[in-house]
Amino acid sequence: MNTNLIKQRVARGECVTAAWLQLGSAEVAELLVRAGWDTLVIDGEHGVGDIETWVSIDRAVRSAGGETILRVPNQEASLLLRVLDRGFRTLLVPHVSSVGQARELVANCLYPPHGRRGYAAPLVRASGYGADAGYAAGADQELMIIAQCEHDDACEAFSDISAVAGVDMVFIGPNDLAGSMNRLEQVDAADVRARIEQVESAAKSSGAALGTITGAHQTHEQLESAGYRLVVGASDAQLLFGAASQARGESVLSRY
Repeated sequence: MNTNLIKQRVARGECVTAAWLQLGSAEVAELLVRAGWDTLVIDGEHGVGDIETWVSIDRAVRSAGGETILRVPNQEASLLLRVLDRGFRTLLVPHVSSVGQARELVANCLYPPHGRRGYAAPLVRASGYGADAGYAAGADQELMIIAQCEHDDACEAFSDISAVAGVDMVFIGPNDLAGSMNRLEQVDAADVRARIEQVESAAKSSGAALGTITGAHQTHEQLESAGYRLVVGASDAQLLFGAASQARGESVLSRY
């Protein structure tokens, strides 16, 4: 079975830098890998596409030498089963706000005796359609589950959520967190910052791995220094919009 390089890097204490994929384009994803983005987050919650779109993107990224994280749109057991069978092994799961939800999530992703994931290992892409005879035996160890905590309740329960066996990382979503505190689009608000710093302090004490996005005037370097092990920044949509706007401006200026 192939090693989950993202999980391995985080375990070594590295900070993984990633970009978002919103546009549902395998070609754009491959281009980003060729440009140096070796880790890409397929945004199945807010981005374009369905499971087959995500698989096509994953193929393109891996063929170019990169790795993918899939943000699923929800925690439904049937969806988790399908994306695992289709070969995704690093999952970012939104709206995990309690220890009960975290335990349920893990149970739906792991094979028995540790969970209740359904078995079809010899038939699915994850095992190379049966070419990897040892897939089921090693699948749980190579799976990386990232619980996205994006509500004030999740921050209150952070220590319990991060301690659930099978949760490999907690990902702070500052924008939705701010919204849950009646501070939508105010991630710099003092009470929002205090809540995030509370989580950072708890993670530092327990050794829990943290992930987040850039923003709120925090760079990759600052977030890494604060202890984060996954930082997701630019998106394909932002990069295209920014480059297109710049090129358009240069084109207009060149006429005069």
